[in-house]
Amino acid sequence: MSRNSSFVIIVLLVLGVGLFGLLVWGNYRYTTQNPGGNDFLVHWMGTKSFFEDGLSPYSDEVALRIQNMVYGRPARAGEHELRVAYPLYSVLIFLPFAFISDYNLARAIWMAVLESGLILMAFLSLRLVRWRPKPLVLALFLLFSVFWYHALRPVILGNVVILIALAIVGIFLAIRAGNDELAGILMGLITIKPQVVLLLIVFICIWAASQRRWKVIVWFLISMGFLISLAMILIPDWIVQNLREVLRYPSYNPPGTLPTALEAIIPQGGGRLGRVVAGIIALILLVEWFVNRKSEFRAFVWTACLTITASFWVGLQTDPGNFIVAFPALVLTFAVWVERWQNRGVVLSVAAMFLLFIGIWEIFLTTVEMDYQPIQSPVMFLPLPLFLIIVLYWNRWWAVRPPRLWFETLQDKTSS
Repeated sequence: MSRNSSFVIIVLLVLGVGLFGLLVWGNYRYTTQNPGGNDFLVHWMGTKSFFEDGLSPYSDEVALRIQNMVYGRPARAGEHELRVAYPLYSVLIFLPFAFISDYNLARAIWMAVLESGLILMAFLSLRLVRWRPKPLVLALFLLFSVFWYHALRPVILGNVVILIALAIVGIFLAIRAGNDELAGILMGLITIKPQVVLLLIVFICIWAASQRRWKVIVWFLISMGFLISLAMILIPDWIVQNLREVLRYPSYNPPGTLPTALEAIIPQGGGRLGRVVAGIIALILLVEWFVNRKSEFRAFVWTACLTITASFWVGLQTDPGNFIVAFPALVLTFAVWVERWQNRGVVLSVAAMFLLFIGIWEIFLTTVEMDYQPIQSPVMFLPLPLFLIIVLYWNRWWAVRPPRLWFETLQDKTSS
């Protein structure tokens, strides 16, 4: 490595550390004036209580500690119980922050990590779809990536789902690069929120088996075996304790599936409508899995994006705060538009970003309920998944078949 290259790397590292420090400083000022971050608080306290006091994160005592920090008292009937429901090996992610006794500082650093994750995910997503926007469009794209509803809300709440979304993009890039071992390891790590990634993992395994890329599956199983075994060393019966919390989770949370969300919006028949839609989406997804199980990488990414989007509506317990994992589907959509229509595609992409930014924030602000924290309406289950399903199928032909193959097919038809 030349001296100039080393100097550039040092300068970039110093700038990076300086910018991260500014993020922490700004976040700390925010956290001291705005209590919250309950998604982070739950796991910060759960991890801290386990390593400092030997208490199971799933215990009633830990839940009481969390509730006292949020409410100043135990949770009452009908209130969110703020209990740990992640697999025990999630403590590996929260452990460095649990050593910070000042919650506001720990939260500020955690928010800086999530904000950095959003920026990194934006750049990696562009690399994934091979879209190189011009500087002005890139600046607008980065602003959108950080400040639209489904990015900013998980930052404020401290939701680890941003890191899961980043890892999903990493999985796609690793598969494209032939680094199947890394892809399998990342698949294991994203299971800290299993309901969010379950269908995606199933599809990737089906695709990998059809492609005879067994290392993806093998390394996924190895990483899962390691994480589960390590957690069993810490708490031998953690799986039973965690399962009990998972089953308990829907009872104290807002509507977490499309049927329950529609039932809250439309009491007469909403739940039935939601189950019908969930069934149709599930059937469509199974068909796409079968059709694209042996597809090339481009069609694999499209099907994976559809799988992520469909997982919001097929009946798995989730929350609109988790919808940031569908970010690659948005970027794929923008890239396909630009590929198809060049400058008009750029205009359409910027217009879509503007409408999604304004529209989803407007829906949230006009339907939010104020409680111990702003509570989003069940209607937030609808806008983004509906938009993505429409545009993914609008672009299906172009996204699934590379332009070279599309041109050759069109040429063959013309000559015949």
